[in-house]
Amino acid sequence: MADQREQKLARLLVTYSVNLQKGESCLINAVDVPVSMTEALIREIYAAGGYPVVNIWNQRLERAMTEGATQESLDVWADVDTYRMKKMDAFIGIRGIANVRELATVGEKANLVSSFYNTPVHMKTRLPFTRWVVLRYPTETMAMQAGQGTLEFEDYFYRVCTEVDYQKMATAMNRAKKYLDTVDKVRILAPGTDLSFSVKGMGFIPCAGQMNIPDGEIYSCPIKDSVNGTIRYNCNSTYHGHCFSNISFEFKDGKIVEAHSDDDSLINQILDIDDGARYIGEFALGCNPQVLYPMDNTLFDEKISGSIHFTPGNAYDDCDNGNKSSVHWDLVQIQRKDYGGGEIWFDDQLVRKDGVFLHPELQALNFVKV
Repeated sequence: MADQREQKLARLLVTYSVNLQKGESCLINAVDVPVSMTEALIREIYAAGGYPVVNIWNQRLERAMTEGATQESLDVWADVDTYRMKKMDAFIGIRGIANVRELATVGEKANLVSSFYNTPVHMKTRLPFTRWVVLRYPTETMAMQAGQGTLEFEDYFYRVCTEVDYQKMATAMNRAKKYLDTVDKVRILAPGTDLSFSVKGMGFIPCAGQMNIPDGEIYSCPIKDSVNGTIRYNCNSTYHGHCFSNISFEFKDGKIVEAHSDDDSLINQILDIDDGARYIGEFALGCNPQVLYPMDNTLFDEKISGSIHFTPGNAYDDCDNGNKSSVHWDLVQIQRKDYGGGEIWFDDQLVRKDGVFLHPELQALNFVKV
């Protein structure tokens, strides 16, 4: 029997996140999710007067396609999927985590897929030309990552995803945006971190349920060559199947000139995929008060209350510093006291300390009523 919470989630995704209108097409990309969840999305798209298109996929097939890939084979695959994506008004990508290490041993092949499949299909087509939302589906693997039992995690997942009042969150963020859009100089201080850069003229983009579920971040983008100093992240992050820990970067004039982690060789391979991977494409403030701890799942971790993420790689078109890359790696630093603390300064004014916003125009983000 289908979980009724699936239908509630599907309705949120279709009617709010991508705001599907009558006569519009929507691609459902369902990766390792139950048929019942995909059925719920199809029903909601039809109910909105839209036209569903479905792609069923799983991690085992993703690995098989990756292991044997060549640039020529990826060009064919990307050409077909780019054509389909161009026909879509909206995109819902929902992925269940089956094996977070599935791509851990495919090495450079995963980088090849990033460059010759992900870039044309997603970076150059989906992101700028569709209304899109991506999310995870609760699985036993995700529950394990979160340190919870399966049923306990499912309750947490649906509470965070479907019981948040994103309209109220958006109102608080829009108030904060008026001030944030005036900011020029940023300085971030935390253990192992002393980082400075400019966001002058870039503006900030509120995210309250329309591109990610769960949501709760406001992002901007540094002026490309303005980043200097060091940052140490305190959340693990899986990329191409490897769980990286103890990640730290040193920047000079925007570029990562030194990178360390539990595997220095592997992290530098990722940063050498293309010229843009060593520059930053996003700076964001996490402020979802119901997401409090990391679970090595980016879509949750980057929303953690009192966090930032500082992202090597591609910049989004709606906040574009000109950096283009097949990499977009949201790496998270939590600045609450229980994670070592930290400070954010805007234009020489302390605006957040130990994860708590101090500036009057930002204080509504501390305890958003959700």
